[in-house]
Amino acid sequence: MRVRRDVEEPVRPRSEQVVGRDELLGRARDQLSRGGSLLLHGPPGIGKSTALRAITAEYAESARTVLRCSATESESHLPFLALVDLLGLVAGEVADALPAPQQAALEAALTGRAESSLHQDGLALRLAVLSVLRALAARGPVLLVADDLQWLDAPSAELLGFAARRLGGMPVRMLGAVRTGTEPKEQEHDPYLRAYPPETLALRLPPLSRTQVSELLVVRGYAGLRRSTLRDIHDTSGGNPLFALELGRALAESPTPPRPGEPLPVPTSLRALVLSRLELLSAEARQTLLVASAGARPTQALLEAAGRTNAEAEITLAASLGLVAAPGPDGQGPDGQEGAVRFAHPLVSAALYAQAAPQERRAAHAALSTAASEPIERARHLALATTGTDERVAARLSEAAVLARDRGAPSVAARLGLLAARHTPADSPVGADERRLRSAEDALTSGEIDLAREVARDVLERATDPAVRVRAWIVVIDSAGQAMADVDAVFPQALADAGEDPRLLALVRYQLAWRALLVEGEMGKGREEAARAARLAATAGDRSTELLALSFQAQMETLMGHPAAPVTLEKALAEPQDLRVACDHNGAGATRFRWLIMSDQLTDARTAITRLLGEVRRRGIVESEVHFLRGLAETELRAGHCGRALDLAHESLRLARDTGIGEAAGNMFTSLAEAAGGDVHRALVLAGDAVHRAEDDGDLIYLSRALGALGHAQLVAGDAAGTVHSLRRARESEQRLGICDPARGRWHGDLAEALVLIGEPAEAQDVITATREHAVRLRRASVLAVLDRAEALVKAATGDLEAAEQQLLSAQDRLAQLGYGLEEARAAFALARLRAERSGRGSYDEAARLFRRCRAMPWLRRLEAVSATASASATAAASAPGSSPALAPTAPEAMLPHLDRLASTERQVAALVLEGATNREIAGRLFISVKTVEATLTRVYRKLGIRSRVDIVRLAAGRHRGD
Repeated sequence: MRVRRDVEEPVRPRSEQVVGRDELLGRARDQLSRGGSLLLHGPPGIGKSTALRAITAEYAESARTVLRCSATESESHLPFLALVDLLGLVAGEVADALPAPQQAALEAALTGRAESSLHQDGLALRLAVLSVLRALAARGPVLLVADDLQWLDAPSAELLGFAARRLGGMPVRMLGAVRTGTEPKEQEHDPYLRAYPPETLALRLPPLSRTQVSELLVVRGYAGLRRSTLRDIHDTSGGNPLFALELGRALAESPTPPRPGEPLPVPTSLRALVLSRLELLSAEARQTLLVASAGARPTQALLEAAGRTNAEAEITLAASLGLVAAPGPDGQGPDGQEGAVRFAHPLVSAALYAQAAPQERRAAHAALSTAASEPIERARHLALATTGTDERVAARLSEAAVLARDRGAPSVAARLGLLAARHTPADSPVGADERRLRSAEDALTSGEIDLAREVARDVLERATDPAVRVRAWIVVIDSAGQAMADVDAVFPQALADAGEDPRLLALVRYQLAWRALLVEGEMGKGREEAARAARLAATAGDRSTELLALSFQAQMETLMGHPAAPVTLEKALAEPQDLRVACDHNGAGATRFRWLIMSDQLTDARTAITRLLGEVRRRGIVESEVHFLRGLAETELRAGHCGRALDLAHESLRLARDTGIGEAAGNMFTSLAEAAGGDVHRALVLAGDAVHRAEDDGDLIYLSRALGALGHAQLVAGDAAGTVHSLRRARESEQRLGICDPARGRWHGDLAEALVLIGEPAEAQDVITATREHAVRLRRASVLAVLDRAEALVKAATGDLEAAEQQLLSAQDRLAQLGYGLEEARAAFALARLRAERSGRGSYDEAARLFRRCRAMPWLRRLEAVSATASASATAAASAPGSSPALAPTAPEAMLPHLDRLASTERQVAALVLEGATNREIAGRLFISVKTVEATLTRVYRKLGIRSRVDIVRLAAGRHRGD
């Protein structure tokens, strides 16, 4: 078909229609914007056609002619069929201009009325196809799109290759997609590149991550799945979008979803797709593969121990059929394990297991229960081979769960615990509910929040024991995370079940302390509830709860600037300690880390958080790992290691999104890391999302942090007015919460700086003075240095330039001594700008060096924009008649008679307008959005009493003439 465009429209990105392919689409855009061609490749179902359609839709708007073909296997033997699809509707428009032999050859190929082929008059046909494409390109850009190249008929493929190699310099872009194997073998797509121009970019589509699979399922209408189920879908599908969607559909259609630990239902469509070659195997070989699919890490030795005496030969045959991955020349499996058996795709294993009869599965597990050497595996297989209740099996499973927990595998422990509960008889000395509850607590530890909540609710429906019920209520509360308002109705029920038992009351009161903070925004009340919980726990001899409560109390006192904070923290760190609590993200170790980083002890803070992170990883405590990754990222950010901080922040955010733990907080901190070392536009999006999530969750404590991150991103982006709006809200929020320690959010200097930029130096000084009082009392040296940097800007704005310079020098030196690399670089940047304004000349070399050392790319881009603007302004001023190069005013000074009316960003934008830059060019050079440029120009027009960009030029011209 053909698409015409009389007026070329701007390209509009549509990557939101394709899940998880932003990086690939970005590389595709770069290639196509240079006039290049593109070949997508990957295994069946990986999303090649979807990505191809998205790219085509995006670039078809800029092409005058779009040619398409999509081959099929059943038609691949028909010669010239793809050529007919591509040129059948357009060849007639240009055919008259072709020489007669070419016309005849092309007509014969397109209509099939003649005997011509590539062997008969082949050169004329080749030249005809080339001539048609050249003629179409002469009228305007041509986009040629071919899907499923593996089924392209050979004559059409040869013709395309001939033309592609000779279209250099013509506006013809070719897009294609081809199926290759499941393993990334680069040479597989090489033959198809011959049908494409030289320098075509070949991109392999990788599997989707767990987060991307989850997003894809939600987009396609399969929402509400447990995170443990989403994990199973990702593992079973291997990240293949088509397979994941089919599994999601099967779950949605299943009247009884699988219980935790049970295999997913594999739809018939996928079984047929991956098991079509299974019928070539003998019944014995199929049974061997079934046993392998039931094992966690099957090897040939394990299969032989399970009674599959011909395992080696049967696995070799399965490998030849593509069902399992072939072993290497040394006999090792794909993972380097001796004799390891790995299926070609996880779905092959799942489909084999799903199609087996229940008795066949039980027989496979029974064989593995004696063959496996690992006690956890033996217990699991014993349970899956047993029907009904059996205390012996339940006890074995409980022992295996303890072993898994000790090994740092709480997710495995949770599933073993559920199996144990399922096999627990009614008269068991250890009740089924107790085992379920322990599995729910393990699920919480491993980050499987929805599973923990589901199991706890199940326990509450039956349990009558107050201790069991209170523990179940605590799981429900903990599973709510920051959105504690969602479980408000739980607290009265938990208190009622606790009665007068001090141990149970301590558990509930500790949770009420968190509720006071997160839901009510009452930090003082939270401190009182925590102190009450600590006393109750001490009375009951519950040291674990006492330590958690003391840690919370110390954390609140620190934020409030309470004088008792050091004493309370010392109590929380006193012996005896509970090792599990000591490394909990709400424990004394985490509180001590927070104290260290707020006290500017960055080296000690890094040591403490690194140790904590290693311990929780060893124990498999996912929620704490999310928090401690973020804590380590914060330490690196404070030290000015922006690249390292950004990597850690993203690692924490990925884990948060995978588990549903603290995603709002993850977005908040990742925004800070992006604004420092990544992309300021991503920083704005992340911070905005964090604000919305905190508002939706009613999370007052994180709302102020999110507003602080948003304000910082806006400052880096050059939106001073937006910064002031966000940070005023953060200030109001912290005042309501009772937070007095400025080292908590560290937004105060940004607010003061932004106030200066919008022409409010008096309010900026008020912010500095009020914050300084708390910072002096609490000995927050880095906060005081940042406040001095901001105060220097106030002095500069009010004309005291010499004092401002001295204060900036002092602030930079102190920040360097404290190890705050990025803040030191910002002070050097402010100093360079001040000196440039004072003398009309100045060097940004020192600030640039410091920003590069920190890998603070957004700040470096901002510095480069300011430096370029200043350089261009100086050049323009120096070339004016009668000007003195040393004293020449900058462009804004030269053109604007009322300089004091404009903020810094407004002056920069006006200067670039004078240079003739478009709004988009200004946005790129100043690293701000086009909307921000437009809004800034509107303010410039209003302040100067003018109406347009032309008036700015006129003002400048008049100023140079002395009008």
